[in-house]
Amino acid sequence: MAVRMELSRILIRELNDYPLVELREVAEVPETDANATTDSPGGPALSQVEGGRSFPIVIGLPEAYAIERALKGTPVRRPQTHDLLFNLLKALGGRLESIAITDLSEGTFYAELSIKTADGRAIKVDSRPSDAIALGVAAAVPMYVQEHVLKSAMSDGEN
Repeated sequence: MAVRMELSRILIRELNDYPLVELREVAEVPETDANATTDSPGGPALSQVEGGRSFPIVIGLPEAYAIERALKGTPVRRPQTHDLLFNLLKALGGRLESIAITDLSEGTFYAELSIKTADGRAIKVDSRPSDAIALGVAAAVPMYVQEHVLKSAMSDGEN
């Protein structure tokens, strides 16, 4: 089972030379909830789950800047790597549907991109979580974390 998450914050201040992103649990809410945020244009309204779970992921500086740029809507003169991947996917008629953090093994997170191809096939592509999050934020798609990953990440943080 996957848990719906959103980017809670990004810390560019370096912690031992590594930026962090924090994901937090969210849920779809009725349209009448004034505290809800929209996932994407025409997408469901989301609200942080009261007492919801969250956890940080250490990411690389280029990915942190790409995520920050996407969140702020800061244009760049030339496409950066994540822009290139997103533009290439669109040019080939594909669409990024969602991203998922799928595993945590020996302190390393794993992720997948869920893509709908031009001919309608659903495919999964292996990705580093930082790249998946950067693409997911730029494309305004849902982000999910497998329940076992969330439990493991939270228990690792308690040690």
